[in-house]
Amino acid sequence: MAETRTSATNNGTANERFKQGFANWYWGGVVAATVLHFLIFAFYPNLRAEDVSYDNEELEAIDLPPEVEIPPPPERISRPATPVIGDTNIDEDITIAATTFEATPVENLPPPPAGATSEDLSRAPMFTPYTVKPQLKNNAEVQRALQRNYPPLLRDAGIGGQTIMWFFIDETGKVVKTQVNKGSGYDQLDKAADAVASIMEFSPAMNRDKRVPVWVQIPITFSSK
Repeated sequence: MAETRTSATNNGTANERFKQGFANWYWGGVVAATVLHFLIFAFYPNLRAEDVSYDNEELEAIDLPPEVEIPPPPERISRPATPVIGDTNIDEDITIAATTFEATPVENLPPPPAGATSEDLSRAPMFTPYTVKPQLKNNAEVQRALQRNYPPLLRDAGIGGQTIMWFFIDETGKVVKTQVNKGSGYDQLDKAADAVASIMEFSPAMNRDKRVPVWVQIPITFSSK
């Protein structure tokens, strides 16, 4: 029993000592905090807010351009007059006589213009009037010439082409002159086409009832098929 009382006495004393020590630490902390805050506010530099204001530019008044005047609409165009059909009753019988060389002899015709001769016509391809075009007469011979003059290297390679030739055919149907108008893209084929053109025979071209020399275009085609 004596030991129990001694322990209680000791515990009461320790509790009192703890309470007394806590009070001292508490008030000491309050005083220290107060002093610390005082020192901070006393010696720390003053805090100032940065100036974030800005200046507004002055607005300048602008003179507006004068109002655009819209021109008046153009005057209305007068409507064209209505056509009037005249009197179509014609009593006279109008007949145009047929124009032939017999009805109009050469002696009564005006002379041709200077330089318009058959010799000038053959110099270069030009338009020549005719009513009946010349016709090829030796078609079979021309086909054999195409096979004979076809360049072997191009034929074996399956390369073909078309050459458009100019032909000057005289009054008898004879080919007097040939000229390449549009090439095939291969010089050998163009030369072969010229060789074939030289053996062609034609019937003469006719201008009404007269034989005339003419320039004509004829395509010459080489094909391995």
